[in-house]
Amino acid sequence: MFDVALSADQLDGVCEYPDDPSGLPDEQVESGFSDLHRMWQSIGAKRLAYLAELERRASYRRDGYLSGAAWLADRFGLGAGAAKQEVRVATAIQGMPTLKEAMAAGQVNASALRVLVDASETHPDAFAASEGTLVREAVARPADELRRIMQEWSQAQDARVGAQEAERLCERRRLDACPTAGGMVRVAGELDPESGEALLAALGAITDAEIRAARGVDARTPAQRRADALTQLARSYLDRLDRPSVAGERPHVTVTVDLQALRDAAGVSRLDHVGAVHAEVARRLSCDASVARVVLGGRSEPLDAGRRTSVIPPAMHRAVIVRDGGCRFPGCGRPYPWCDAHYVIHWADGGATSLANLLLLCRPHHRLMHEGGFRLEMGEGRPVFRRPDGTTLEERRAPP
Repeated sequence: MFDVALSADQLDGVCEYPDDPSGLPDEQVESGFSDLHRMWQSIGAKRLAYLAELERRASYRRDGYLSGAAWLADRFGLGAGAAKQEVRVATAIQGMPTLKEAMAAGQVNASALRVLVDASETHPDAFAASEGTLVREAVARPADELRRIMQEWSQAQDARVGAQEAERLCERRRLDACPTAGGMVRVAGELDPESGEALLAALGAITDAEIRAARGVDARTPAQRRADALTQLARSYLDRLDRPSVAGERPHVTVTVDLQALRDAAGVSRLDHVGAVHAEVARRLSCDASVARVVLGGRSEPLDAGRRTSVIPPAMHRAVIVRDGGCRFPGCGRPYPWCDAHYVIHWADGGATSLANLLLLCRPHHRLMHEGGFRLEMGEGRPVFRRPDGTTLEERRAPP
């Protein structure tokens, strides 16, 4: 069925391609990339076959691993969600002979593979009956078009099986969120159609509102805007007064930092779930926060704990909102619900909690002031923003 195959000699021939292609003519660069891409996909297929066999034998248990995904994540540095996904895909394709043949020929890319595996798990019997046709579509179509075709195919299957299959989709819902070694939090999952629609609608509403509020000036990528919108959803929930409490408190983002580190931005602070972050992150978070004092003895033994108090009293916080209306960074117009009150001179450095020393900044621009090297001064009652090189940013909106 598939007339492209890579021999062992071809796979070994990867070494014949120069490491630096900058001196090659266009035709050789293009043909070289095509050859290497097919080799890469073919090797990927063999790699998944070995992973599936390892999962079948459960040989990882002799080293104390509880699953193939745990072995893969630990031995090769993958995130937990990515490792589970690879084991899932590797196991699923073992029952798809036509797909395996196409993968060995280097004809099915990773995007198409995920689409086909999702379809096989959603409608296993129908997929088995149509595997040849669907794999040919995967070989011939670009990823976006294949995704549309498979959605239509899946909808046709749903219409045949009715509500029972819809419930099966709901049972497949999952969300993995775990910190990575690089300091990020990896999020991966699948939502049933109803839940997914709710998430997409909420993210779309937030990103649309932010684009309009930014007055057309937004350097973020679409993926970054969606990430920020998801963060805003979480913050909005945590800020609600009617949410349930845990151990007598309403949970929120909590950062633990030594007072000296807070004063000189040296050392490491910690978030409860993610772990260590730079002290400048703690300084930014502590601008507009509630603070609880904990006195420690030797070996970090707590000796005394004070009550949690707001750094900025509610009445003054409201006054800053009334005065500024939204983010005061030049050219920004994000409204106050998306803003924090920023200390021009940080309170840990002796800055006063006063209207003259506070300014509303949206969270992206607040981050620029702390971690991005920008500076803020108050000149004759007006904020003066400076770039990292010291040059002044001109205010581009009428002062409040």
